[in-house]
Amino acid sequence: MKNTRVLTLMAVLVAIGTIGSQLLWFPAGVARAYPVQHAVNVMAAVLLGPGPAVGVALMIGLLRNLLGLGTLLAFPGGMIGAFFAGILYRKWRLHRLAVTGEILGTGIVGSLLAVPFANFLMGSSVGALAFLPAFIVSSVSGACIGWFILSRVHHTELSHIQRRDYS
Repeated sequence: MKNTRVLTLMAVLVAIGTIGSQLLWFPAGVARAYPVQHAVNVMAAVLLGPGPAVGVALMIGLLRNLLGLGTLLAFPGGMIGAFFAGILYRKWRLHRLAVTGEILGTGIVGSLLAVPFANFLMGSSVGALAFLPAFIVSSVSGACIGWFILSRVHHTELSHIQRRDYS
């Protein structure tokens, strides 16, 4: 029964991330900022742990690309940010550290890995600092939205789906 709840929550987060990314976005430097992706990453990291959070980020990126609504840059940033957020939350159980993990994972590590990713898969040869501002703006705004949502939901309401060791 617990696996059904986890998969259902993952599917709901994927749907929110996929649809919400098209409803809330803004231009940020050389890329577009999709803060809903980062909000979902923080929520998935807190509720499910690093493994399922990375799975949610992967599925959102895959769906957005298959639907022609995103770019390949959704993969390095989203997945790394979700992983860092999940690891930091698992270690200290603080929502603000999940936010920090999302910002560090996407904004810094993800943006630096986006350069060879863009060069190899997309044929774009931009410098390392070209993605950094856009990724940071996107991850900070989205991670703060995720933190706000988590802070407004009562912990007792989430206790039945709270991450055990699903990852």
